[in-house]
Amino acid sequence: MATTVTLPSMIIPRSWNSKLSSPHQNGPFWAKKTPSISSTLSLSSTKISRSSSSTTLPAALPFDLSPPPIDHDFLDALTLSGTKVSDDGIVETFDNDDEALDAVDNGVVVVDLSHYGRIRVSGEDRIQFLHNQSTADFECLHEGQGCDTVFVTPTARTIDLSHAWIMKNAVLLVVSPVTCQSITEMLNKYIFPADKVEIQDISKQTSLFVLVGPRSNQVMEGLNLGDLVGQPYGTHRHFSVNGMPVTVGVGNVISEEGFSLLLTPAAAESVWKTILSLGAIPMGSNAWEKLRVLQGRPAPQKELTNEFNVLEAHLWNSISQNKGCYKGQETISRLVTYDGVKQRLWGIRLSAPAEPGSPITINGKKVGKITSYASGRKESEHFGLGYIKRQAASEGDTVFVGDDITGTVVEVPFLAQQCPPSRGSSS
Repeated sequence: MATTVTLPSMIIPRSWNSKLSSPHQNGPFWAKKTPSISSTLSLSSTKISRSSSSTTLPAALPFDLSPPPIDHDFLDALTLSGTKVSDDGIVETFDNDDEALDAVDNGVVVVDLSHYGRIRVSGEDRIQFLHNQSTADFECLHEGQGCDTVFVTPTARTIDLSHAWIMKNAVLLVVSPVTCQSITEMLNKYIFPADKVEIQDISKQTSLFVLVGPRSNQVMEGLNLGDLVGQPYGTHRHFSVNGMPVTVGVGNVISEEGFSLLLTPAAAESVWKTILSLGAIPMGSNAWEKLRVLQGRPAPQKELTNEFNVLEAHLWNSISQNKGCYKGQETISRLVTYDGVKQRLWGIRLSAPAEPGSPITINGKKVGKITSYASGRKESEHFGLGYIKRQAASEGDTVFVGDDITGTVVEVPFLAQQCPPSRGSSS
């Protein structure tokens, strides 16, 4: 049964998107179907049957649809509205970075993360394959659930932190922009002739939006998707917008709260406009990178490199210690058993800007290094992420960065939600 949301006149409350809210001369694809002064977004959910012990979720919709011919795609519309879009199609800024960062704490932002990678893993052996190739326990998950998992080297050095959705016919992996190609190639490399597994990069065939902030739930209610509010992290369901597939999941790249929307590019513009009309503030990639650092979410080529292992990155929630053999498992088990983690990723509140790679010292002795830096909402706010030796410093301690920068070690939200095992526990 289709659920229809009618939004009076699609009022956009911010001047920076007033152009985006008006149809172009030839009109976006959905405008021709909705000529009235009100804009209608139809979300049709497939039926979900529940029993006391199990949930049967609908089949995943295919994501190989080609968008219909339109005069302006989503990025064209944003560019015409004055948004800064890079040559490689990344939305950089809406010239509202401070407002967007404030909305993360007090409202809701919507971010276009379509430049992130989406990898579809299908075939009868897909669950066992991913179970063996990354750190999470895929065999304990069921259709409609999700998890974070880390791709590591055989010695447990970090490659990327990925979010996975378990669908009926496939597993969808969301990975960082810089690792999508290498992870796709790596997974294909480990497929043996007898394995029934197929790997497909569907990044260009899909769009990805995320909602962040305490008012994300209200946006979901406004979309008639309130039944997802309060569901466990990774829970996702399939809908359609004007006949085009949309998958909505709990959580986003930097938090277990908020929501993610995977959709066909043809639906992107109408869904984006509707989310804005419900009060969301758009955020560009420049502000998103600041938010990533402030939240403490590690990123490839910065915190996730061949220099650091997955436990030093403090990604405990993504690791199963009970599932048996998988890539990096021997190293991880040894580090846990013998308490061998020698350093840890922390947030560092800085007195001045710091270059990534700058040494962290205490009493003139190097104890770590800065991996990421971001300025805060004000020019006087400076924040970094960095690895520090376990015995050298912990939360609240003072450190020095570079030659004359003072830093205070602080916990950050993303890492604070990680749950390492208690000492002496193997679970």
